[in-house]
Amino acid sequence: MSDSRLAGFHDFSPPSENFRTAVVDGFSRPRKAVASKFIYDEEGSYLFEAIPTLDEYYQTRTEISLLKAHASEIAELAGPNCYLVDYGSGSGEKSRIILDALETPSAYVPLDISADHLLAAAEVIAADYPHIPVHAVAADFLGDFQLPDVPNTDHRLGFFPGATIGNFTLGEASRYLAQSRAMLAGGGLLIGVDLKKDVAILEAAYNDSRGVSSAFNLNLLSRINRELGGDIQMSKFRHSAVYDADQGRVDIGIQSLAGQTVTIAGQPFELAEGEIIHTQHAYKFTVDEFSALAFQAGFSTKHVWTDARYLYALFFLDGSDKISS
Repeated sequence: MSDSRLAGFHDFSPPSENFRTAVVDGFSRPRKAVASKFIYDEEGSYLFEAIPTLDEYYQTRTEISLLKAHASEIAELAGPNCYLVDYGSGSGEKSRIILDALETPSAYVPLDISADHLLAAAEVIAADYPHIPVHAVAADFLGDFQLPDVPNTDHRLGFFPGATIGNFTLGEASRYLAQSRAMLAGGGLLIGVDLKKDVAILEAAYNDSRGVSSAFNLNLLSRINRELGGDIQMSKFRHSAVYDADQGRVDIGIQSLAGQTVTIAGQPFELAEGEIIHTQHAYKFTVDEFSALAFQAGFSTKHVWTDARYLYALFFLDGSDKISS
């Protein structure tokens, strides 16, 4: 790191899970499932980047609008000399809105599981904000890691955008919130949450008219064919994204359109007509539901910003002065 602009790089990332093992294990389960992270090869990443531009996918543009509209209020709640922790930092586009508004931020700490992508993005932020020390942390959100100590810091502010909290199980979401409260040492957490709304709006966001979400999800099968010698006939499967009102989540997967046998890495797997290979879910919340979840983890809800259509919310959670019950 001798030529790096970064103030530090801290690597706690777990070893990469083997694609072949994950697929074979996932197809061997009574309820087949393969984690959505395995969709993200080069083709999958390209398709994913197009999703926020879709007319039906309101989450990204709504969150950015809320951040821009309320950046000064967020900065006032955060206070001066704030240490910003960016959970799942990606390119850092949304964090720039916060960094531009904060008063004398003491550090920016982007956190992501992909070390290579993290370092590339963090270097760009460090170059564009030379007055702010940038400490990149490669880690799994729910794993065992520590945040770097930074001098001249009054408090920490976590930033978890993108409604990513909805992709956790409710148990994982509770664990993440409790862990982040401890790591933020009584500071705040600014978090994006997708709200419950009309089912047609929810399902359209994951079933866009251009078929980009479908192509993204089905890329898992294409990758299996490319890399694991699969003989999957793509025409015998379809993308599935359906809202489960009882669970309060969109269940996303790949549905078999016929009873069939597929071969993956030399092993045969039977699929029944209508069977779903689960890839992801996306929980939705009311403001009260998410406030209650945060309360259980020790946070109080200090402020909530929503758009006019009540599609999406930004929560500013305070972990400083409430003892969870």
